[in-house]
Amino acid sequence: MPSKRDRLTPALFLPTIQCLAAAALFGASTPLSKSLLASLGPFALAGLLYLGAAVVALPAGLRDIRKARWSERRQQLLLLGAVVFGGGLAPVLLLLGLRAAPAASVSLWLNLEVVATTLLAAAFFREYLDGRTRLAAGIVFLGGVLLTAHEGVAGIRAGMFVALACVCWGLDNNLTAIIDGFTPPQTTCIKGIFAGTVNLALGLAFGERIPGLGSAGFAMLVGGVCYGASIILYISGAQQLGASRSQLLFATSGFFGMFLAWSFLGEHIHVAQLGAGVLMVLGLVMMLTARHEHEHTHERLSHTHSHRHDDGHHNHVHPGVPASVRHTHPHDHEPLTHSHPHAPDLHHRHEHV
Repeated sequence: MPSKRDRLTPALFLPTIQCLAAAALFGASTPLSKSLLASLGPFALAGLLYLGAAVVALPAGLRDIRKARWSERRQQLLLLGAVVFGGGLAPVLLLLGLRAAPAASVSLWLNLEVVATTLLAAAFFREYLDGRTRLAAGIVFLGGVLLTAHEGVAGIRAGMFVALACVCWGLDNNLTAIIDGFTPPQTTCIKGIFAGTVNLALGLAFGERIPGLGSAGFAMLVGGVCYGASIILYISGAQQLGASRSQLLFATSGFFGMFLAWSFLGEHIHVAQLGAGVLMVLGLVMMLTARHEHEHTHERLSHTHSHRHDDGHHNHVHPGVPASVRHTHPHDHEPLTHSHPHAPDLHHRHEHV
C-alpha cells in the first residue's frame, strides 16, 4: 500500500502543472527552431538558443554560488562533458536533422532521448535495467523506426542526426545526474555561456549568415523560455514530485511539439506519426512507471545538492528548520542499510547482482 507521501494529493497539483508547463515549453522549441532555421544556420541558432537559456537561468544560478565546488577535478570533468555533449554537439545535431524533416516527426524522435539515457546509464553509469525497461525502450525505438521509414531517404539522414543528438543528450543527462558540486541552474548557466558562445563563433567562422538583431533576439527568447525557463520549472516540480512522476510528465514534450508543428507550422498529419506516437506513449509509460525495490546499503558519502529531511536519507538536523523545507549545503551521509522503492539518483548507484 502506498504511503501518504506516495499518493497524488492536492498539494502536488502545482508541481504537476510546473512539469507539464516545462514539457510544453520544451516541446515548443522544435517548431519554433524550425521556423528560425529559415534565417539562421544550425551553429549560430544553437549558440543563441543556449545563450538565451543561460540568461534566464542566471539569477537562480547565482544563488548559493559560493557553495559550488569549483576546484574539484571530478566535478570539472563531469561539467565539461555536459557542456560538450549537451550544450555543444546535441543542439547542432538536432537542428541539422530539423532542417531535413518535419518538426512533428523530429518532436517524436526526441523521445529517443529517454531510451538513450536509459541504455547509457545501464552500460556506463551503474544503473540497473530490468526486463520491463528493456522492452519499453524497444517499443519507443520501434516508434522511431516507423517514423524513419515513413520519411524515406531524407528521413533516414534526419533521423540519424536526431538520434545522435539524443545520444549526446543522454550522456549529458547521465553526467548531470552525478554532478553534486553545482546546482542545476548553475550547470545550465555554465553550459549555456560556454557552449552557446563556441557554437555562435563556429557558425560565424563557417560562413553562416550573420544574424540580425530581430532574429538573434527571437532566437535567444526561444532559448530562454523553451530551454532556460523549462529547466527551472521542471526542477521546481521534480523536487516535489520525485523522479518517476516528473519524468513521465516531461515525456509529453514531444507530443506538445508535434501538435504545435501541425497547428503553428501547418504541417500535414501523417498516419505514421500517429502510429509512432502511440508506440512511444506505451513505451514511455512502461519505462517510467517501473518499480524497483530491494534492500540496499548506502556507503559513507559527502556531497552538495538540494535536499529535504523527510526522505529517509538526510538525517542531519537543522534546529528550527522543518523537515519539509528544501535547501542546499554540503553534508555527510553515514552508512545506512534499508529497503524502499528507489530510482538511480545521487544516493542509489549501487551494484545489482
